[in-house]
Amino acid sequence: MDAKWIQELKKTIQMKIKRIIKYIVIHCTATPANTTIESIKRYWKEVRGWGDTPGYHYIIERNGNIVQLLDEKQNSNGVYAHNSACINIAYIGGIDKDGKPQDNRSDAQKHAMFDKIVELTEKYKGVEVLGHRDFPDVKKACPSFDVKKWLSEYEPDLGHAA
Repeated sequence: MDAKWIQELKKTIQMKIKRIIKYIVIHCTATPANTTIESIKRYWKEVRGWGDTPGYHYIIERNGNIVQLLDEKQNSNGVYAHNSACINIAYIGGIDKDGKPQDNRSDAQKHAMFDKIVELTEKYKGVEVLGHRDFPDVKKACPSFDVKKWLSEYEPDLGHAA
């Protein structure tokens, strides 16, 4: 059997198994804010060796556009050892010009992120919203801000809401 056929079979089986979602996880891409989605996908494939499985289900561009990279029924590579229970969302950015963690989300990214979190918490009742760094044994700054604090303080722009 060839590897591609086996990978497709795994995807088919995985799509038939209902995932129990416990977490909505917020990430940054830890890239400059002007990085393209295609270059991020290429990195996952060529450097990380993840094939066509992305790190996130959704990625938020600087202009607030949300791009779905993977069906929610499938596991993405967002949080090691927790992927089967997570929906992963990332914004493009998260580092400064020296590669240090920095919350550099645009207002459009913040609005889109908040709206997507609301949508997903309504869809998956009882989930916990966490930053990648909030998981045990994660030694990263990702998503470069305190998700729970941000959510408790964020005031949605109701004029911007859909």
